[in-house]
Amino acid sequence: MFRTMSMIRLLALASPVLLLASPAFSASSEWYQVEGGAIRFVTAGEPGPDGLVRGALQIDLAPGWKTYWLDPGSSGVPPQVSVDVQDKNAEVEVGFPVPQRFDDGYAQWAGYDEPVALALTFRLPEGVAHAQDVTAHTFLGVCETICIPVQAELTLSLGDNADAAEEAAIVDAAFAALPAPAAENLSVDLVSTDDKAIVIDAQLPEGVSALDLFVAGNENLSLEAPELVSAGGGTSPRFRIPVAFRTPGAEPERLRYTLQTSAGAFSGELSLR
Repeated sequence: MFRTMSMIRLLALASPVLLLASPAFSASSEWYQVEGGAIRFVTAGEPGPDGLVRGALQIDLAPGWKTYWLDPGSSGVPPQVSVDVQDKNAEVEVGFPVPQRFDDGYAQWAGYDEPVALALTFRLPEGVAHAQDVTAHTFLGVCETICIPVQAELTLSLGDNADAAEEAAIVDAAFAALPAPAAENLSVDLVSTDDKAIVIDAQLPEGVSALDLFVAGNENLSLEAPELVSAGGGTSPRFRIPVAFRTPGAEPERLRYTLQTSAGAFSGELSLR
Protein backbone atom coordinates (compact mmCIF):
# COMPACT_ATOMS: atom_id res chain seq x y z
CA MET A 1 0.00 0.00 0.00
CA PHE A 2 2.85 2.38 0.79
CA ARG A 3 5.18 1.58 -2.12
CA THR A 4 4.49 4.89 -3.87
CA MET A 5 4.43 7.01 -0.73
CA SER A 6 7.92 8.45 -1.16
CA MET A 7 7.14 10.05 -4.53
CA ILE A 8 3.68 11.16 -3.44
CA ARG A 9 5.05 12.69 -0.22
CA LEU A 10 7.45 14.84 -2.17
CA LEU A 11 4.80 15.91 -4.66
CA ALA A 12 2.39 16.75 -1.88
CA LEU A 13 4.83 19.20 -0.32
CA ALA A 14 4.18 21.58 -3.20
CA SER A 15 0.67 22.36 -1.99
CA PRO A 16 0.31 22.19 1.80
CA VAL A 17 -3.04 22.84 3.44
CA LEU A 18 -2.90 26.25 5.17
CA LEU A 19 -5.33 26.88 8.00
CA LEU A 20 -5.65 30.34 9.50
CA ALA A 21 -7.25 30.67 12.90
CA SER A 22 -8.92 33.59 14.59
CA PRO A 23 -8.21 33.86 18.34
CA ALA A 24 -10.10 31.30 20.41
CA PHE A 25 -9.81 33.28 23.68
CA SER A 26 -9.60 30.14 25.79
CA ALA A 27 -7.01 27.66 27.00
CA SER A 28 -7.16 25.84 23.67
CA SER A 29 -7.58 26.72 20.03
CA GLU A 30 -10.47 25.37 18.00
CA TRP A 31 -10.07 21.96 16.41
CA TYR A 32 -9.10 22.25 12.76
CA GLN A 33 -10.19 19.44 10.57
CA VAL A 34 -7.96 18.02 7.87
CA GLU A 35 -8.35 14.92 5.78
CA GLY A 36 -7.43 12.05 8.05
CA GLY A 37 -7.73 13.89 11.35
CA ALA A 38 -7.73 17.18 13.24
CA ILE A 39 -5.26 19.27 15.25
CA ARG A 40 -5.43 21.84 18.02
CA PHE A 41 -3.15 23.79 20.36
CA VAL A 42 -3.73 23.44 24.12
CA THR A 43 -2.18 25.18 27.12
CA ALA A 44 -2.64 24.67 30.83
CA GLY A 45 -2.28 27.19 33.62
CA GLU A 46 -0.93 30.70 33.59
CA PRO A 47 2.79 31.29 32.99
CA GLY A 48 4.98 30.51 36.00
CA PRO A 49 7.20 33.08 37.74
CA ASP A 50 9.94 32.19 35.27
CA GLY A 51 7.63 32.87 32.33
CA LEU A 52 7.40 29.21 31.29
CA VAL A 53 4.18 27.85 29.81
CA ARG A 54 3.35 24.18 29.23
CA GLY A 55 1.16 23.12 26.35
CA ALA A 56 0.44 20.38 23.83
CA LEU A 57 -0.22 19.97 20.14
CA GLN A 58 -3.03 17.43 19.88
CA ILE A 59 -3.10 15.39 16.67
CA ASP A 60 -6.29 13.38 16.28
CA LEU A 61 -5.87 10.69 13.62
CA ALA A 62 -8.65 8.82 11.84
CA PRO A 63 -8.32 5.00 11.65
CA GLY A 64 -5.67 4.00 9.11
CA TRP A 65 -3.90 7.38 9.16
CA LYS A 66 -0.43 8.11 10.52
CA THR A 67 1.82 11.02 11.38
CA TYR A 68 5.57 11.34 11.88
CA TRP A 69 8.05 11.41 14.75
CA LEU A 70 10.87 13.95 15.13
CA ASP A 71 12.78 12.24 12.28
CA PRO A 72 10.38 11.08 9.54
CA GLY A 73 12.88 9.15 7.48
CA SER A 74 14.19 9.98 4.03
CA SER A 75 11.04 11.50 2.55
CA GLY A 76 8.52 12.27 5.30
CA VAL A 77 7.32 15.50 6.85
CA PRO A 78 8.88 16.22 10.27
CA PRO A 79 6.53 17.98 12.71
CA GLN A 80 7.53 21.59 13.21
CA VAL A 81 6.12 23.96 15.85
CA SER A 82 6.98 27.59 16.55
CA VAL A 83 5.13 29.88 18.95
CA ASP A 84 4.41 33.62 18.85
CA VAL A 85 3.20 35.46 21.96
CA GLN A 86 1.63 38.78 21.08
CA ASP A 87 3.51 38.73 17.77
CA LYS A 88 6.87 38.07 19.45
CA ASN A 89 8.68 34.80 18.91
CA ALA A 90 8.83 32.53 21.97
CA GLU A 91 11.46 29.81 22.22
CA VAL A 92 9.63 26.46 22.25
CA GLU A 93 10.78 22.94 23.11
CA VAL A 94 8.84 20.04 21.57
CA GLY A 95 8.69 16.67 23.33
CA PHE A 96 7.77 13.48 21.46
CA PRO A 97 6.33 10.28 22.96
CA VAL A 98 7.87 6.96 21.96
CA PRO A 99 7.10 6.30 18.28
CA GLN A 100 6.47 3.09 16.37
CA ARG A 101 8.50 1.85 13.42
CA PHE A 102 6.76 1.42 10.07
CA ASP A 103 7.91 -0.19 6.84
CA ASP A 104 6.15 1.14 3.73
CA GLY A 105 7.87 -1.28 1.38
CA TYR A 106 10.31 1.45 0.34
CA ALA A 107 11.91 2.47 3.62
CA GLN A 108 11.44 2.31 7.37
CA TRP A 109 10.26 5.36 9.25
CA ALA A 110 9.09 6.32 12.75
CA GLY A 111 5.73 7.77 13.69
CA TYR A 112 2.30 7.22 15.19
CA ASP A 113 -0.88 5.50 13.98
CA GLU A 114 -3.13 6.62 16.86
CA PRO A 115 -4.05 10.06 18.25
CA VAL A 116 -1.00 11.65 19.84
CA ALA A 117 -0.08 14.83 21.71
CA LEU A 118 3.30 16.54 21.41
CA ALA A 119 4.40 18.21 24.64
CA LEU A 120 5.27 21.91 24.30
CA THR A 121 7.23 24.15 26.66
CA PHE A 122 7.75 27.80 25.80
CA ARG A 123 8.86 30.95 27.59
CA LEU A 124 7.21 34.35 27.40
CA PRO A 125 9.35 36.71 25.29
CA GLU A 126 11.26 39.47 27.03
CA GLY A 127 8.99 42.41 27.78
CA VAL A 128 5.78 40.33 27.75
CA ALA A 129 4.45 39.98 31.30
CA HIS A 130 0.86 38.95 30.63
CA ALA A 131 0.21 37.09 27.40
CA GLN A 132 -3.04 37.33 25.52
CA ASP A 133 -2.86 36.08 21.95
CA VAL A 134 -0.62 33.04 21.54
CA THR A 135 -0.22 31.40 18.13
CA ALA A 136 1.32 28.02 17.38
CA HIS A 137 2.59 27.83 13.80
CA THR A 138 2.54 24.15 12.90
CA PHE A 139 3.65 22.08 9.94
CA LEU A 140 3.22 18.31 9.87
CA GLY A 141 2.15 15.44 7.66
CA VAL A 142 -0.80 13.07 8.00
CA CYS A 143 -0.64 9.99 5.81
CA GLU A 144 -2.76 7.11 4.62
CA THR A 145 -1.84 5.88 1.13
CA ILE A 146 -0.74 9.45 0.42
CA CYS A 147 0.83 12.04 2.71
CA ILE A 148 -0.91 15.39 3.17
CA PRO A 149 1.24 18.22 4.54
CA VAL A 150 -0.74 20.47 6.87
CA GLN A 151 0.32 24.03 7.71
CA ALA A 152 -1.81 25.62 10.42
CA GLU A 153 -1.86 28.69 12.64
CA LEU A 154 -3.64 27.85 15.90
CA THR A 155 -4.41 30.77 18.22
CA LEU A 156 -5.64 31.00 21.82
CA SER A 157 -5.50 33.42 24.74
CA LEU A 158 -3.52 32.72 27.91
CA GLY A 159 -5.67 35.29 29.67
CA ASP A 160 -8.44 32.73 30.07
CA ASN A 161 -6.19 29.94 31.34
CA ALA A 162 -6.50 30.11 35.13
CA ASP A 163 -9.13 27.37 35.61
CA ALA A 164 -8.57 25.26 32.51
CA ALA A 165 -8.86 21.89 34.28
CA GLU A 166 -9.67 19.87 31.16
CA GLU A 167 -6.81 21.39 29.19
CA ALA A 168 -4.43 20.96 32.15
CA ALA A 169 -5.24 17.23 32.20
CA ILE A 170 -4.49 16.96 28.46
CA VAL A 171 -1.16 18.74 28.89
CA ASP A 172 -0.25 16.64 31.94
CA ALA A 173 -0.97 13.46 29.95
CA ALA A 174 1.24 14.69 27.06
CA PHE A 175 4.18 15.22 29.42
CA ALA A 176 3.53 11.94 31.27
CA ALA A 177 3.80 10.08 27.93
CA LEU A 178 7.33 11.37 27.27
CA PRO A 179 10.30 9.02 27.68
CA ALA A 180 12.26 9.39 30.90
CA PRO A 181 15.44 11.48 30.65
CA ALA A 182 18.77 9.70 30.25
CA ALA A 183 20.57 9.01 33.53
CA GLU A 184 23.78 7.37 34.79
CA ASN A 185 22.52 3.82 34.20
CA LEU A 186 20.24 4.79 31.30
CA SER A 187 22.37 6.31 28.58
CA VAL A 188 23.76 5.99 25.07
CA ASP A 189 27.49 6.40 24.39
CA LEU A 190 29.30 6.87 21.10
CA VAL A 191 31.67 4.06 20.06
CA SER A 192 32.61 5.24 16.56
CA THR A 193 31.34 7.38 13.70
CA ASP A 194 32.27 7.69 10.04
CA ASP A 195 30.60 8.28 6.68
CA LYS A 196 29.10 4.78 6.67
CA ALA A 197 27.69 4.30 10.15
CA ILE A 198 27.43 5.45 13.75
CA VAL A 199 28.05 2.77 16.38
CA ILE A 200 26.78 3.26 19.94
CA ASP A 201 26.58 1.29 23.17
CA ALA A 202 23.60 1.65 25.48
CA GLN A 203 24.04 1.43 29.24
CA LEU A 204 21.14 -0.38 30.92
CA PRO A 205 20.44 -1.78 34.40
CA GLU A 206 20.79 -5.51 34.98
CA GLY A 207 17.80 -7.45 33.64
CA VAL A 208 16.70 -4.70 31.22
CA SER A 209 16.90 -5.39 27.48
CA ALA A 210 16.90 -3.00 24.53
CA LEU A 211 13.92 -3.22 22.15
CA ASP A 212 14.36 -0.42 19.62
CA LEU A 213 16.39 2.74 19.09
CA PHE A 214 15.21 5.90 17.33
CA VAL A 215 17.80 8.52 16.40
CA ALA A 216 16.96 11.83 14.72
CA GLY A 217 19.25 13.14 12.02
CA ASN A 218 19.43 16.73 10.82
CA GLU A 219 20.07 18.79 7.68
CA ASN A 220 23.66 17.51 7.54
CA LEU A 221 23.03 13.90 8.46
CA SER A 222 20.38 11.44 7.23
CA LEU A 223 20.17 8.11 9.04
CA GLU A 224 18.65 4.72 8.32
CA ALA A 225 16.98 2.47 10.90
CA PRO A 226 19.38 1.35 13.67
CA GLU A 227 20.44 -2.30 13.80
CA LEU A 228 20.98 -4.18 17.06
CA VAL A 229 24.31 -5.92 16.43
CA SER A 230 25.13 -7.21 19.92
CA ALA A 231 23.08 -7.80 23.05
CA GLY A 232 26.19 -6.94 25.08
CA GLY A 233 25.33 -9.28 27.94
CA GLY A 234 22.08 -7.42 28.49
CA THR A 235 23.53 -4.31 30.12
CA SER A 236 25.40 -2.76 27.17
CA PRO A 237 23.69 -3.59 23.86
CA ARG A 238 25.39 -2.24 20.75
CA PHE A 239 23.60 -0.58 17.83
CA ARG A 240 24.89 0.27 14.37
CA ILE A 241 23.11 3.20 12.67
CA PRO A 242 23.74 3.27 8.89
CA VAL A 243 24.37 6.73 7.42
CA ALA A 244 22.28 7.48 4.33
CA PHE A 245 23.82 10.90 3.70
CA ARG A 246 26.38 13.11 5.41
CA THR A 247 27.38 16.60 4.34
CA PRO A 248 31.13 16.57 3.64
CA GLY A 249 33.06 18.63 6.17
CA ALA A 250 30.07 19.22 8.46
CA GLU A 251 30.96 19.74 12.10
CA PRO A 252 30.02 17.01 14.62
CA GLU A 253 26.50 17.33 15.99
CA ARG A 254 24.40 16.31 18.95
CA LEU A 255 21.56 14.02 17.91
CA ARG A 256 18.32 13.45 19.82
CA TYR A 257 17.43 9.82 20.49
CA THR A 258 14.84 7.61 22.20
CA LEU A 259 15.72 4.09 23.36
CA GLN A 260 12.83 1.73 24.01
CA THR A 261 13.59 -0.98 26.57
CA SER A 262 11.77 -3.78 28.37
CA ALA A 263 11.44 -1.42 31.37
CA GLY A 264 10.20 1.63 29.47
CA ALA A 265 11.84 4.26 27.28
CA PHE A 266 14.35 7.03 27.87
CA SER A 267 15.66 9.84 25.69
CA GLY A 268 18.60 12.18 25.51
CA GLU A 269 21.23 13.60 23.18
CA LEU A 270 24.07 11.69 21.56
CA SER A 271 27.29 13.63 21.02
CA LEU A 272 29.22 12.70 17.87
CA ARG A 273 32.45 14.24 19.17
